[in-house]
Amino acid sequence: MGIKPIDLREIDAKAKNIYEAIIISSKRARQINDENKIEFNALLSTIPAAVGDDENEDIDNPAQLKISLEMEKREKPHIQSLNEFLNGDIEFKYKD
Repeated sequence: MGIKPIDLREIDAKAKNIYEAIIISSKRARQINDENKIEFNALLSTIPAAVGDDENEDIDNPAQLKISLEMEKREKPHIQSLNEFLNGDIEFKYKD
């Protein structure tokens, strides 16, 4: 995964200031991360536990490894949220 630069003027145009954009994007990134955790734990709960599970043994579970690798291939939450913000997919409002 390469580093993709983002023009700060593009971010600033979508919000009143850059700090507001960062707060909005970071809150959405936390939501995405929480959703990913819930999905990951749900997928792991479907995998049967290894027999003779001992702390000293290091047994690789291929099904668990496959799920972990699939989750790692996904776009990171902060990148997803920033893209959503730039595309106008995030709606936000101020508390009164």
